[in-house]
Amino acid sequence: MPNPPAPTPPDSPEPLPAFLRACRGIPGGPGDRVPVWFMRQAGRSLPEYRSIRGSGSILEAIADPELSAEITLQPVRRYGVDAAILYSDIVVPAAAIGFGVDVAPGIGPVVEQPFERTADLERLRPLEPELDTPYVLETVRILARELTVPLIGFAGAPFTVASYLIEGRPSRTYTRTKALMHGDPTLWHALMERLAEMAIVSLRSQIANGAVALQIFDSWAGALAPPDYERFVLPHSRRVFEGVADLGVPRIHFGVGTGELLGLMADAGADVVGVDWRVPIDVARTRVPAGIALQGNLDPALCFAPWEVTAEATRDVLRRNAGHPGHIFNLGHGVMPETDPGVLERVVELVHTEGRCDGTIAPEGSTP
Repeated sequence: MPNPPAPTPPDSPEPLPAFLRACRGIPGGPGDRVPVWFMRQAGRSLPEYRSIRGSGSILEAIADPELSAEITLQPVRRYGVDAAILYSDIVVPAAAIGFGVDVAPGIGPVVEQPFERTADLERLRPLEPELDTPYVLETVRILARELTVPLIGFAGAPFTVASYLIEGRPSRTYTRTKALMHGDPTLWHALMERLAEMAIVSLRSQIANGAVALQIFDSWAGALAPPDYERFVLPHSRRVFEGVADLGVPRIHFGVGTGELLGLMADAGADVVGVDWRVPIDVARTRVPAGIALQGNLDPALCFAPWEVTAEATRDVLRRNAGHPGHIFNLGHGVMPETDPGVLERVVELVHTEGRCDGTIAPEGSTP
């Protein structure tokens, strides 16, 4: 008699996307490629972005879910990156609750009445995403349906958002912020507690609607000395990471000029620490605990150099990572508006062709 048919095996689980695997430091098979995405990949460097963005504040564009979703999708289509990041802004929650924040073209966040005194705490009521930022949630839902790569949700870290609210606009010195921090620690910590809770609520709402990873932008934490960071910032950043830990999604922590803070940033609870271009990846790995993945870190300015220079700098990041599975290739900061998208296309191709997460690097020059 013929042999009976073999039983149908149960459906095997979908393989974990390269980006999520790298966030967890999970080795792939032989030849597993390094995942790549770019901060500010959806933005002014793309002609398709400029053609649909329109005029006015970025907050107006963010309030249009269909537009925001399309802008988020554009770089995924063009570059073939391994993750998308929600098109939004770190001041959206503060603006949504009526604190008086806008994003001025060519300047950045500006505040009509900066935070100065205890009475200003009353202007920071709790965020209610379904009422205050329903457009963000709808954008996330659209993207969860349409994306073929993981979606990264995000929030501003308490310190960086506080610096905008206190300074009233971007600053190079953070004099008002540091004066309040040191001059009135009680008020400072009360402000940071409110901003931490706002970030937690916003992040949780993004995950509930379809984001599968989170990035906390503490863009300006590099303005602080380690002792000040540890005393005035770390407890509140840690609160944010703890507040989303039960969601089980990868959590990325990024700042600029934070080479001396990398270990403290990892201690806040991140699974991945973003590294700017000032600290080589192999050096950064000695500054964070084992098991922490790294993200970065090509100097964005090198995208303006001749391709041979850009390619060699990209390969240097890959060589320094030496095939470690916990690496996500990125720039050391956001894409500059004047960047040629064609250069980023070639960077993605190079990283995918030559970057390995299995302890090997493909031969130099193997990229077409």
